[in-house]
Amino acid sequence: MDISAAVDSLAALAQRTRLEIFRLLVRYAPLGLPAGRIARHLRLPGPTLSFHLNVLAAAGLVEPHKNGRSIRYSPRIEAVSGLADFLTENCCCGGGSTSRGEGPREAACPPIGPAPNRRQLRSRKPK
Repeated sequence: MDISAAVDSLAALAQRTRLEIFRLLVRYAPLGLPAGRIARHLRLPGPTLSFHLNVLAAAGLVEPHKNGRSIRYSPRIEAVSGLADFLTENCCCGGGSTSRGEGPREAACPPIGPAPNRRQLRSRKPK
């Protein structure tokens, strides 16, 4: 994943309604839900839901599946896993995220020394 795709994904999820939609779809993964059921469950008007689903689809987080006149939306779990991997790729000396089944950073990485105190942090700021 490149930084532009990561920004798009994070921006799409950084809105309450879209985050609620995505979390609902994850509960019904991998099949997802028809748009009408999403609207009823979250009590959203059709045009509002359509707008938010289009944003999520443009970011590659959900996938529409047309079935006659109905459209079912499913979450793209691999896209979120890719985002998590991207966000944590520098963790643990490049070890990647916990989505590969690795444990927390503390268990996987040796300590790198004590955390700097405030005075040390202030002395590092560019002038």
